[in-house]
Amino acid sequence: MSLLTTDVDRAASALLRGGLVAVPTETVYGLAADASNAAAVARIFEVKGRPADHPLIVHLADPADLDEWATAPSAAARRLAETAWPGAMTIIVRKAAKVASVVTGGRDTVGLRVPAHPLARRLLSLSGVAVAAPSANRFGAVSPTTAAHVIDDIGHLLDPARDVVLDGGPCEIGLESTIVDTTTTPPQLLRVGSITVEEVETLLDDHVAAASGPARASGMLPSHYAPRCAVRLVDSPDDAIALAAGTSGAEILDLTGDLADFARRLYAELRSADERGAAVVIAVLPPATGLGVAIRDRLHKAAAPRPG
Repeated sequence: MSLLTTDVDRAASALLRGGLVAVPTETVYGLAADASNAAAVARIFEVKGRPADHPLIVHLADPADLDEWATAPSAAARRLAETAWPGAMTIIVRKAAKVASVVTGGRDTVGLRVPAHPLARRLLSLSGVAVAAPSANRFGAVSPTTAAHVIDDIGHLLDPARDVVLDGGPCEIGLESTIVDTTTTPPQLLRVGSITVEEVETLLDDHVAAASGPARASGMLPSHYAPRCAVRLVDSPDDAIALAAGTSGAEILDLTGDLADFARRLYAELRSADERGAAVVIAVLPPATGLGVAIRDRLHKAAAPRPG
């Protein structure tokens, strides 16, 4: 049996049997397991090579499920759930008693999101379960934005007899969700995505602080989203051309003319550079405004020194 399918009923059955399902969302593909099945969730960590203390995001079917998974959500949490769900917004809240420790990395908080992608929503509805789902790739590597990326990264680690890769085509946004910690005062922006800090502050009608304290959500480590090749960052096309002239095996990545297209294509372009055997990708940074802030964040993490 093939891992790859467009059959949502098969994917829902796999979840209920304790299998893993790579599911398309509007952001990136996630590797999902029934969030109430500790053994299935533990397999996510095994397949990804993800540290056990690195928490997962729980994806819910409906904004009304907030109170089932959170304890005493703050006014900020409720406001974001009301205004940004379904969508590319993850809210950190105090976890309810039902949330398994394996999901949260032993923390007393959990990240919650209601995805907007129609296949993800149908999967959640048909299965009747919430799913824990980080990106469907090896930990620290480039996130997948197509089903083929998932197969390339972790297909050999999945079991076609119990696991599924649900093909929903390319992801619309291409960058991971914005993460806001609503357990702090004021709320903290832990990771920026397509929902910008300005938009978060408009939704909350309040100030949002920058992240501080220990890493407690996906994407907060210094190195992440990294291809095999090196990544160098420059501020202009002229700088990229000059650096490439003196760099063996270099390729230039400049998509700054259309930031939505840049976000959508970023991870695929980094993967393609690896496939071509590029030694270095020289990326032109977008302006540090709007969606450009999220793209710059991903590029800076991709360019950071890699662990080990």
